[in-house]
Amino acid sequence: MTEPQFSRCSKPSKYKKLLFALCFFHSVLLERRKFLQLGWNIIYGFNDSDFEVSENLLSLYLDEYEETHWDALKYLIAGVNYGGHVTDDWDRRLLTTYINDYFCEQALSTPSYRLSVLETYFIPKDGSLASYKEYISMLPGVDPPETFGQHPNADVASQITEAQTLFETLLSLQPQITPTRAGDQSREEKVLELAADVKQKIPEMIDYEGTRKLLAMDPSPLNVVLLQEIQRYNKLMETILFSLTDLEKGIQGLIVMSTSLEEIFSCIFDAHVPPLWGKAYPSQKPLASWTRDLAMRVEQFELWASRARPPVIFWLSGFTFPTSFLTAVLQSSARQNNISVDSLSWEFIVSTVDDSNLVYPPKDGVWVRGLYLEGAGWDQKNSCLVEAEPMQLVCLMPTIHFRPTESRKKSAKGGTVPSSLPAPSLVWILTQSLLHSSPTLAPALLCQRLQGQTLSPLLFRRHVLLSLLLLSQPGRQLRPRIVCHWHRPPLWDHDI
Repeated sequence: MTEPQFSRCSKPSKYKKLLFALCFFHSVLLERRKFLQLGWNIIYGFNDSDFEVSENLLSLYLDEYEETHWDALKYLIAGVNYGGHVTDDWDRRLLTTYINDYFCEQALSTPSYRLSVLETYFIPKDGSLASYKEYISMLPGVDPPETFGQHPNADVASQITEAQTLFETLLSLQPQITPTRAGDQSREEKVLELAADVKQKIPEMIDYEGTRKLLAMDPSPLNVVLLQEIQRYNKLMETILFSLTDLEKGIQGLIVMSTSLEEIFSCIFDAHVPPLWGKAYPSQKPLASWTRDLAMRVEQFELWASRARPPVIFWLSGFTFPTSFLTAVLQSSARQNNISVDSLSWEFIVSTVDDSNLVYPPKDGVWVRGLYLEGAGWDQKNSCLVEAEPMQLVCLMPTIHFRPTESRKKSAKGGTVPSSLPAPSLVWILTQSLLHSSPTLAPALLCQRLQGQTLSPLLFRRHVLLSLLLLSQPGRQLRPRIVCHWHRPPLWDHDI
């Protein structure tokens, strides 16, 4: 930007301040991308053209009108120019929050109006273009995550992700055939050893026919889900054993190594889960942890089948298709209460007692465990979200009571959602339920206090945007700010 362009507006005082705010707004949108899915649910291609068009609109509106039309400016800039890229509702909410903070009357009337929670970033006083550049040159070379409304843990998480990507790239560049010294194992010998170890740890298949006959007298929706899960896991284990057997024969030269076998060979050598095995359910675990996790999943359904009754607490992460399980819970409740399933909604109540005290199933609904928070902590005593501790990237969520209730009966403790809504809609409702059940995070959450701080809309996005991944389909990108994981996050899997 040149000095004549910087001074072209007929209202230089307003223009310079709002132009600086627009520059900061543009920079924040770009820099949040380094936090990956913790910055944006979807990575958008914001570019210089968006800024140039917005700057022209700003100058035009200030020249044409005596009063500042804030709503029109914010809509055209955040809703049209930049908002044209945004497709996610949560991201659009974040974009609107930023523009509301930067484009307001206080930005013009308040000296050194702060653009961040940090005192370093503010709108400088009026001056020449050189004075603004001088101020920018004095800003920190590396911007802390608080500049973008992020928790310091978000910076750690993004750096870990970048390091993992780097190591995976370096690993993929390693030569496929390496010379071995005397006494060292070759790649083939190592893969054969790992394949035999995986084969040994794969649990036995569940007796589907026996379970079906045992449950024939009680064709309840939950029993139907059990039989479906048994079929899927039996098919997965059959695929694993069949592919490992073929891999052993291929390494020994008994059969031709196909492309799929080569892929399995490389994945096992690198301690990754082969894509052929990962189609049953999404997981980011390394091979050893994934194998143990599979055994735990099968054990849940094997105990359920052997006892011919559902468990008291369901491990939701263990289901390959959680949506069918939750639908079955709604159907069971509808039959029990003799009402239409379409009239049912969900109510979510976070348990305040230890799981060992939950010895009986709830009267209506189910207990669910196996969910993790990312980006926040959970206060067990006050039943509310709190700031995550430093370096606490994930936090185990307490057991949650998924309780079906009629749509017209809304509890004071939590929100409800019609059973006919798709899975993404349940994300928002459960969010509201957990926040609403907290004495400190009430419906007026944006103006409530959290650890002594008043939450602005921007900090609300940072602190308490909770989304559950329990209903996402396999293969779908999972990108909330604060996440309840199906599976224990890979950062906890140090073993290869």
